[in-house]
Amino acid sequence: MPLSVVQDTGFTDRMAAGDDTIMLPARPEPIPVEVSRTAVIVIDMQNAYASPGGYLDLAGFDISGAAKVIANTKAVLEVARTAGMPVIYFQNGWDADYVEAGGPGSPNFHKSNALKTMRARPELQGKLLARGTWDYELVEELKPQPGDIVLHKTRYSGFFNSQLDSTLRSRNIRNIVVVGIATNVCVESTLRDGFFLEYFGIVLEDATHQAGPEFVQQAALYNIEKFFGWVSSVADFKGAFGQTPPRV
Repeated sequence: MPLSVVQDTGFTDRMAAGDDTIMLPARPEPIPVEVSRTAVIVIDMQNAYASPGGYLDLAGFDISGAAKVIANTKAVLEVARTAGMPVIYFQNGWDADYVEAGGPGSPNFHKSNALKTMRARPELQGKLLARGTWDYELVEELKPQPGDIVLHKTRYSGFFNSQLDSTLRSRNIRNIVVVGIATNVCVESTLRDGFFLEYFGIVLEDATHQAGPEFVQQAALYNIEKFFGWVSSVADFKGAFGQTPPRV
């Protein structure tokens, strides 16, 4: 895209913001990203969402795309850590007694597919998305490394009732690169709330997977691209940031 078009979008000041600013190819236009003010957020790469026998699988969702997301996310995190970007993991779920999930007075009680699955299959009670269970754990291939940050959330958005906003602001972060599962639920919800809080949100489309049919993946990416963020790819992220000098 011609630089004049990028400038017309109001990115001129961001290009001048710091000497570590890199132009990341993205839709609807390339976005200048200051490496030192960027974090990678890994949404819910837990057994619940990405492993056979996890919650999504047991609830009847197709998780066949999860293996690709795991591999691509691992590649993204290697580049991010080398570039000195904070890596923030989220684990979604609740306490062992499901108090945090909410009772019948909470819409989450009625809409959470994990809670509904356990009500339909009582033998699963206490096994889905409860802290301390295999379902809640991050997948083995993406275990956090020293210096990574792990946060807990009880609802779809990573910003709701969590420490994410303060964690980012205390590190002077303005750009969030989001990967994980599910694109149309927790990934999109986190990017929406980030937009409302003045963060520049970027999703790497091939490091995400939807809960539901393929069309909801495309719908989520359309919403992000058109209304509250930017859509890029793993290859473009690696190409843009893979050559940056390591930060210590």
